[in-house]
Amino acid sequence: MRPSKRAPDEMRAVTLERAVARYAEGSCLVSFGNTRVLCTATLEERGPSWLRGSGKGWVTAEYAMLPRATHERTRREVTSGKPSGRTQEIQRLIGRSLRAVTNLPALGERQITIDCDVIQADGGTRTAAITGAWVALHDCLAWMRARSIISVDPLKDHVAAVSCGIYKGQPVLDLDYAEDSAAETDANFVVTGKGGIVEVQGTAEGAPFSDEELLTLLRLAKSGIASLVDLQRKAIA
Repeated sequence: MRPSKRAPDEMRAVTLERAVARYAEGSCLVSFGNTRVLCTATLEERGPSWLRGSGKGWVTAEYAMLPRATHERTRREVTSGKPSGRTQEIQRLIGRSLRAVTNLPALGERQITIDCDVIQADGGTRTAAITGAWVALHDCLAWMRARSIISVDPLKDHVAAVSCGIYKGQPVLDLDYAEDSAAETDANFVVTGKGGIVEVQGTAEGAPFSDEELLTLLRLAKSGIASLVDLQRKAIA
């Protein structure tokens, strides 16, 4: 039995609330159970210097965790002068996931930055961030089209993410903190609406996992992401 009493293939309750930040071009408050992440999209009328003259735009992301998002206060990374290795890895993952479904030349030489701020953490913050960031990006692009900044929709597909793992010998979907901290195997999957795999991150915390177990986790993830994409479609309808 899972700590949350969920079935092995059952996700936590997921909500996607749009337009929660007054000044951002796009925003979404995403909840995976007790994990809550605020995603805001900001349009900048110039892209990175290394893309200047290319006619191509860029989508990037920043990720941060509020000090009391966790059981004990976490020191703000700004006080240490640089983001941690974990933070850098997660924000790069979010950026890669969004760029995988974005037609960057259609943006022109502009940059969209998605800020993902964890308000409350209970496992799966990076997967929740990716899922909510797509909604914020979608709304930013719609804002741009409404003002004739761009003429076509640069989004090629949906993208969402979910964690899976092996907990007490059982493959399970969407780990919360209680499971994540005790899982024998922990994996994150980023998948598009059409089922294309963008990224897989998998780690054996104890014994190595088998090919069969990996495929089982992938099937669970694709099932969960299909439901997340359906929620995204309903949110933007």
